Amino acid sequence: MSFINHLLFGIYPYIALAVFVLGSLIRYDREPYSWKTGSSQMLESKQLRKGSFAFHIGILAILAGHFVGLLTPHQVWDALGISPATKQLVAMGAGGLFGLICLYGMTILLKRRLHNPRIRATSTRMDILILVLLYAQLILGLLSIPFSMGHLDGSEMLKLMAWAQNTVTFNAQAASLAIADVGLIYKLHVLLGMTLFLLFPFSRLVHIWSVPVKYMRRNYQVVRQR
Repeated sequence: MSFINHLLFGIYPYIALAVFVLGSLIRYDREPYSWKTGSSQMLESKQLRKGSFAFHIGILAILAGHFVGLLTPHQVWDALGISPATKQLVAMGAGGLFGLICLYGMTILLKRRLHNPRIRATSTRMDILILVLLYAQLILGLLSIPFSMGHLDGSEMLKLMAWAQNTVTFNAQAASLAIADVGLIYKLHVLLGMTLFLLFPFSRLVHIWSVPVKYMRRNYQVVRQR
């Protein structure tokens, strides 16, 4: 079991992240015209607007929370006077709130993708797979909240923080040891998250790299002169 644990949580994250970065670069270089969201707004817009708004609000908040919560060293939290127990409660509350917002949006988007004949006809297998996996990942995250009620001292969260921080500092052995005895629900959540990174370059999710920041600074364009 120790070998399997090291393979899944010490080695697999680097495989997934390598494919995530290199695969994205290769796709941008070799298939630039496939670098798009593949929007289906022209086929149906009402449900898309409703679901997309809630989904993006929820997912951006969740990603920001995971990034800050997992990668900020616990010494920083201690210096700020925030105990692991307090951080655990905040994570559960904020994660639950934005998770439900995201779930609402994703339910609309998934139902639209699967049950609208026009949208279904223009969807690829990867489009559907990514939506289903994102939905499953979100549900796993929400299901982990009741389990966290049994660890209000923040002990499980500290182990997950140690895994994430050792992973980004390339200490695979320490990372796999840190996560070895956490609950199964958390391990499944981590594994599915890494799998989403692995599939990222092969899906429409690549459009995330193309955040249109430059449009905030561009001059107004004159379309028609009178």
